[in-house]
Amino acid sequence: MADQKDTDEDGDRTGAQAAGAAAAPGDRDDYRAPRGARTMLRSTARGATLTYEAAADWIVLRKDEKPTAEVFYVRYFLQGGGGEGGDHSDNRPLTFVFNGGPGASSVYLHFGAVGPRRVAFQDRGIPPAAPDVLVDNDETWLQFTDLVFIDPVGTGFSRMIPEKKKPTEKPAPGEGKKEVEYWGLKRDLESIGEFARKFLSRFHRWDSAVYIAGESYGGFRVAKLARMLQEKYGVGLAGAILISPALEFTLLDGSDYDTMMWLDTFPTMAGAAAFHGRARKLQDGEDIRAYARRAGQFALTELLPVLAAGDLGGVEKKNEVLDTAADFIGLPRELVRAKNGRVRIEWFVKNLLRDRGLHLGLYDASMTVKDPYPDRDEWTGPDPTLHMAERVFASAANTQIRRSIGLDTDRDYDLLSDEVNQNWKVDTRKHALDSQVGATDDLRYGMSLNPAMKVYLTHGVYDLVTPFFAADRISNLMKLDEDRRKMLTVKHHLGGHMFYTWPESRRELFEDIRGLYGSAG
Repeated sequence: MADQKDTDEDGDRTGAQAAGAAAAPGDRDDYRAPRGARTMLRSTARGATLTYEAAADWIVLRKDEKPTAEVFYVRYFLQGGGGEGGDHSDNRPLTFVFNGGPGASSVYLHFGAVGPRRVAFQDRGIPPAAPDVLVDNDETWLQFTDLVFIDPVGTGFSRMIPEKKKPTEKPAPGEGKKEVEYWGLKRDLESIGEFARKFLSRFHRWDSAVYIAGESYGGFRVAKLARMLQEKYGVGLAGAILISPALEFTLLDGSDYDTMMWLDTFPTMAGAAAFHGRARKLQDGEDIRAYARRAGQFALTELLPVLAAGDLGGVEKKNEVLDTAADFIGLPRELVRAKNGRVRIEWFVKNLLRDRGLHLGLYDASMTVKDPYPDRDEWTGPDPTLHMAERVFASAANTQIRRSIGLDTDRDYDLLSDEVNQNWKVDTRKHALDSQVGATDDLRYGMSLNPAMKVYLTHGVYDLVTPFFAADRISNLMKLDEDRRKMLTVKHHLGGHMFYTWPESRRELFEDIRGLYGSAG
């Protein structure tokens, strides 16, 4: 429900800019920021009416006092009663939310779990039939925190501001990557730090309890920003929430000569096999999460030595372990032997239910889709988790931002940019052999820097892309003392990468996060 609309949110704008004057293309000296919108909206959550100011606008990033990028955001500030943590927006907690990719907008957390309205997914996160429907979100975090959803540069409505010279055309294949300043690990983090500092100043929220929440590569961002925001931008954090994070890059790409990626994905494969009735080690009445944990213990104690040593421990012992591994994940023993226990996730989703003409989702291996190419050996079909949900999130974003909030722009809202992803660079690397790219050390540093900061780390048990077992291992390798350990919660939910699209998992997450905010300080 919209009560009013207003377009004068950005204090940096001149009168002509607020009136909607367009920027001259490629002319930074005559730059005019795009025009945002704001309105008052109402929705319900758990029987209570929430009245909140909703705005869609941009914050301009600058370098050497010249505008370089426009970062788009949607914010929700609760007005009056109806929520927890204070009646007015100026004394409530404030949470910055973003997704990952790199190249993903914030639409997934915005309309899947956190925002005041969400997509009406069916059970187990199955997308609804068209037309897509937005419903009031009983589990919106707006009940206990104001919300700011950030779209990094190149996603959503966020864009670079070109210089006067003609923008570089996208390179043809083979001509190298497109160079964009903000499409790099370090510069991306700096842009979010700059955004957060400008936002807190614009809305006089420096005295709010600040939280950050991110999913996937966004979880990587959260871990890095747990240090950077506090150390370099003066933004103290009350909490950091990592949803399906990728924390260490070295764990995402396995080979014949390493072990950890194969170890981390194994329990997820076991859980998926149990879900689809293919697990041969599942005990009567055993919960799937318990089964996946038991598979993880087997992987640590028995499979890991085989992955690390091959035939050094003896062929007979190796084959015995590989046969047990095959039984855990529901694949033929001779195939797991042939692969020496190294089963790629793409091969697994293609072949577990191949006899039924189905392949699984990489991001949620409990979901299936009819294989369009059953005669092909390689995985080439759509991912039922990601590809089938894109239209739903696109509809949600454009409906909420354009119609409900009233933003008038001819830009296309980029949910997930392949261009950003393919041109991403690790701009922290000092040498070609510098391959240890990760965020766990930064998270540990941030927890040491701020002993009061609470951390919530969570995954979906059917996510093969960022598997839950990696978080279990990493959290036990952080060498936290007793006091820091009390500040860290590690918990996993039924579902995949976006486990919050499962109704019960979304409710569990909501209760956990509400408790996190309630216990802060």
